[in-house]
Amino acid sequence: MKDALYPWQQIAWQQWQQLRARLPHAILFHGPEGIGKTAFAETCAQALLCETPMADGHACGSCVACGWFSQYSHPDYRRVRPEALEEDDADGDEEGESKKSKSTKAPSKDIRIEQVRALGDFINVSTHRSGLRVILLHPAEALNTASANSLLKMLEEPPPQTVFLLITHSLDRLLPTILSRCRKFALAMPDRQQALQWLQEQKVKDAEGWLAEHGGAPLAALDASQDDSREAMDDLLRQLAQPGIDTALRTAERLQKTPVSALVAWQQRWLYDVLSVKLSGTIRYYPRYGKELGALAARVDTTALLQAIKSVGERRAIAEHPLAPRLFVEDMLLDYAKLFS
Repeated sequence: MKDALYPWQQIAWQQWQQLRARLPHAILFHGPEGIGKTAFAETCAQALLCETPMADGHACGSCVACGWFSQYSHPDYRRVRPEALEEDDADGDEEGESKKSKSTKAPSKDIRIEQVRALGDFINVSTHRSGLRVILLHPAEALNTASANSLLKMLEEPPPQTVFLLITHSLDRLLPTILSRCRKFALAMPDRQQALQWLQEQKVKDAEGWLAEHGGAPLAALDASQDDSREAMDDLLRQLAQPGIDTALRTAERLQKTPVSALVAWQQRWLYDVLSVKLSGTIRYYPRYGKELGALAARVDTTALLQAIKSVGERRAIAEHPLAPRLFVEDMLLDYAKLFS
């Protein structure tokens, strides 16, 4: 269905049609987070399963297969993703809320080996509709070592009539052996003007600011504009603009309920802007803090700044599971303050 695609995905759809002429058994969609890769891959999956596709390759949206697909009940389709994403879909559902209330165990953010092994029975029986069998797995970087190795065995000896569609935000977080078994399909960041127009059509206030703060990714900008994170982000940015030991500790205390991963990402973008101002005089993420970024760029040593960017990158890799969130944020902000002391 054409309306399932975002405006910036039309060229990618034409490239997909060319790929379908000689369809590989495994395709890895990759690109920046927040540009609609999952929606694109699901559109591809529905088109592969549709029994009366349109001339341009889109699913018809009205056949029995499309009806099943829209309900995620197609017998020849499986979607594999972390439990945490399943929990997000269950929000607002009474049965889902009841299940969550009975369990204190946090939903896994990994794709577990049991989920991959469960595909064994699915791929080793005949298809129900005598067509293709499609498996959508995302995000692929959520595979842990055990589940990645289990998937690799399937990719090395793919069953007939089976297509794996994988999605990743980061190619370098996947096993080289998995990368080598997949055809890579790049989905690019949309043109800034096109992304800005789309956000304005979604009635996003200060669309330009939100888009800049999320590196040009329109879906990430839309999501951020609809949650309550702006106040926390502004609190952090004010501290980064006026670094100090005392303010770092007070800011960490105020922000202790904010997801650590978000705080690290905001600081990482801020540091990139400081470096960009220092080297080229340009700002990508936080143009409304141009004066403050310029002042900081003049104060900091380039080598120390590069080391700080490397350090915050390492922090981001473990930010989802910090042992002591408040201490983690305190340490991050104190290290930042020392850059300018």
